[in-house]
Amino acid sequence: MAVDRPRRRLTASPAAWLVWGAVALFFVNLAGLIGSVVVSSLGTRWFDSWLPMGYTTRWYSWAWREFGLLDVLVTTLEVSLLVIVISVALGVPASYVLARRSFPGKRALTMVFLLPVLMPPITYGIPLATMLYKVGLAGHTSGVVLANLVPSVPFVILTMTPFIEQIDPTIERAARMCGATTAQVFRGILAPLLLPGILASSILVGVRTVGMFELTFLTAGPDSQTLVVALYYSMSAAGIRAQQSVDAMAVMYTSMMLVLLVVALRFVNPTQLVAQATDDPDR
Repeated sequence: MAVDRPRRRLTASPAAWLVWGAVALFFVNLAGLIGSVVVSSLGTRWFDSWLPMGYTTRWYSWAWREFGLLDVLVTTLEVSLLVIVISVALGVPASYVLARRSFPGKRALTMVFLLPVLMPPITYGIPLATMLYKVGLAGHTSGVVLANLVPSVPFVILTMTPFIEQIDPTIERAARMCGATTAQVFRGILAPLLLPGILASSILVGVRTVGMFELTFLTAGPDSQTLVVALYYSMSAAGIRAQQSVDAMAVMYTSMMLVLLVVALRFVNPTQLVAQATDDPDR
């Protein structure tokens, strides 16, 4: 015979209600800001009213032609791919050494790698841009790529180290005992196991590169602007241009960043980025 159990009443403390209220207020404000930009990019005229007088999509085509977004997107893609390839080529071996080897000064070296990730980019961006201008690299795609490598390589190390630590070292030792060389161990064992981590770090670096404003702004020239810098210049440049066209450009930029972020979260677990802090006592 079933016995009815008394139901517990779920009550929240005033502090919990305050926290949830603040979170809800933040998301409402965020949705309002994004919604106003999207509505403005589709409106014909919008003066002293809750909604525009009419709606149109011509501002997107106008912004595409006026701001030369095709060239900007090609440049953004070129810079992002170069930064991803070089960052992975440098960061994966460095993260392997940090995950597998113990040596004096390992903790200090790890902190040096993490400084560009923790520090605001503008703090080291100005002296970095000054040096790049002196050697003639700034103002070109090469200067933008070199500047973005400063935070991207440490970010790959931060992302890849937990992935490498999760691989049992005995697998590598067993392969070496069977006569496999270092290159064979990497190609046959490490590369397939690290592929999800490499893909995740590549996507995250791409997101950071596309959204990086300070370093790109300080080192970019007329032909090496990424989308975020072009958006800034479209808002601050002299002349009269419709606000709806700038909003349309902002919507395209936000949509691209949202797609990249969703893809990144599909392949990486954010909790893995701090796993080494609890797994490795030497850190």
